[in-house]
Amino acid sequence: MGLIKKLSITIASAGFIILATGAQAKSVTLTYERSIGSPGIGTGQLLVPQGITVDDTTGNVYVSDGGNDRVQVYNSEGNYIKTIGSSGSGPGQFDEPADLKFNPLNGNLYVGDVFNSRINVFDSQGNYIKSFAKFGGPVEGRIFYGPGGLSFDKSGNLYVTDFSNDYIQVFDQNDNLIRTIGSNGTGLGQFVGPAGISVSPTSGNIFVADQYNNRIQIFDPQGNPLFAFGSPGTGFGQFNQPIGVEVDEYDNIYVADSINSRVQVFDKDGKFLTAFGKPAAAPPPGQDGLPIGNPLDLTPGTFNWTAGAHYDNGKLYAGDFFQGRIQVLKVEGRAKVPEPSSTLGLTLLGLTAAGIKLRKRNQRKALISSLEKQLEKTCV
Repeated sequence: MGLIKKLSITIASAGFIILATGAQAKSVTLTYERSIGSPGIGTGQLLVPQGITVDDTTGNVYVSDGGNDRVQVYNSEGNYIKTIGSSGSGPGQFDEPADLKFNPLNGNLYVGDVFNSRINVFDSQGNYIKSFAKFGGPVEGRIFYGPGGLSFDKSGNLYVTDFSNDYIQVFDQNDNLIRTIGSNGTGLGQFVGPAGISVSPTSGNIFVADQYNNRIQIFDPQGNPLFAFGSPGTGFGQFNQPIGVEVDEYDNIYVADSINSRVQVFDKDGKFLTAFGKPAAAPPPGQDGLPIGNPLDLTPGTFNWTAGAHYDNGKLYAGDFFQGRIQVLKVEGRAKVPEPSSTLGLTLLGLTAAGIKLRKRNQRKALISSLEKQLEKTCV
């Protein structure tokens, strides 16, 4: 995708012609870097990885290992470190862990516990602290229920999509429910199966994967709906049950387009930028079998459903749902082209400085010439 530019010509009175970049554009590319995990039930292996997050203090990668009812931790190179939790309903146990995030204020790890219908909280070392919240139960036609996506805002408020109740629950630092956002339906601001959620660290806007409406919805920091984009299908800008959504520091939007087995990238206005990934030849496994595609296709860029997604420091972590791994993608071309006003301002500033230098240079030449003439007269 080429960089698009508009050029404006500024003609200065001193005779300079200056070309100023006059538009904002991006050329985002995703390239495969490596994989984390492998399919299976052993230590360091994954079944149906759903949530992914990174501890920025250590660079360690945390993965919700849904089929194995645990969270697995890997170092920045993808080497297994440890396991958090086990299968069950007791303190610190899971029945299908989903999304997970670190609280930016206290460093605790929050994990959605789907079928136990709660949020489990651990300290930075993986020690269980508490559980809280309650979410909707099973809904006919939906495989999952309970808590879906998790995200924190800068104030430490936690946003959780309630997959069955079709709204977002917002909790304060003390785990008190302070408001809900949205309702059931197909209109703007309504949901049918809200899944992934991401609160922008830049604008504070709230981005939600509206799974069964096959679209992404954007809300302002107060929870007012701004706009939505997407429709059912396989073309660029279309979705087949999007699950994960993430944003970067420029509010570029990364969508795990699950059944289409790809990641799609959009700018902050919902304009399509690029896509990455292709579907494996094997269909998703049936409900009664082990949740691994057969045969597996672990070549880079091949997915059997994309699920969780996490953006961190120029990398996108995408869950390869039925192939038991995380694919790590390098993200390039995120930076903005400067706005016209700022570029022009810089241009004019440079022009002014150049003009001052030129005037001083001319004044210096005139002074030297005058002194030379005075010396000539003195010598005569």
